[in-house]
Amino acid sequence: MKPHLKVCWCIPKINGAFLAKMEDVLEVYGRPYEEQYPVVCFDERPCFLIEDTLTPLPTQEGKIAREHYSYKKNGSCALLAAIEPLAGKRMAQVYDQRTKAEYMQFMQTLSQSYADAKKIIVVQDNLNTHQTASFYDQLPADQARALAERFEFHYTPNGASWLNMIEVEFSALSKQCLSRRIPTKEILEQQLMAIVEQRNDKGIKINWQFSIQTARVKLNNRYTVVNTANQKFKQT
Repeated sequence: MKPHLKVCWCIPKINGAFLAKMEDVLEVYGRPYEEQYPVVCFDERPCFLIEDTLTPLPTQEGKIAREHYSYKKNGSCALLAAIEPLAGKRMAQVYDQRTKAEYMQFMQTLSQSYADAKKIIVVQDNLNTHQTASFYDQLPADQARALAERFEFHYTPNGASWLNMIEVEFSALSKQCLSRRIPTKEILEQQLMAIVEQRNDKGIKINWQFSIQTARVKLNNRYTVVNTANQKFKQT
């Protein structure tokens, strides 16, 4: 499955910091598969719980009774998920909220699921909770340090969620489940986990085609604004 890259053209500004983070992430994506060093993409998204309701309309003599179709908002919850694109392995958990505690708990579970890995390479965004500081806020220092050492983090540039391959997975989950009206966290979790398990059983992978070399060509006008020497990458 190729990622949908059209959104990258809507980036308002690319500077040196953006290019540095983008190429860092693309370098990670270009690494060959190594079981001991899995590359995992992580992010989270809110899920709004919505219940369909039917309200009887006033009846009129001689006419069929009718109902008004509407919905009721039942709050929200948070989906935290990760995918290893080259292995077709994904993991998801639904929480009542998304704070440092939930991030730490998810990373603990992620670490356990790759117990034999020497280092877990994680691509994620710069959200303030997505930091090893969250481990120290929730765990004793020795446990926090041990958890942090299980990971090697790489951060996507601000405004570039399209660079995180978990967004491709979120898109698939949205079509199959998340875009529907689901009234409770329990029902959402049940349906979502069934789909995640099914996708894992099929080993659905992501065939990422956007490389550093491709970026330097496709985004050459943006690269050139940062440094005119980048004109050498322009295709003629």
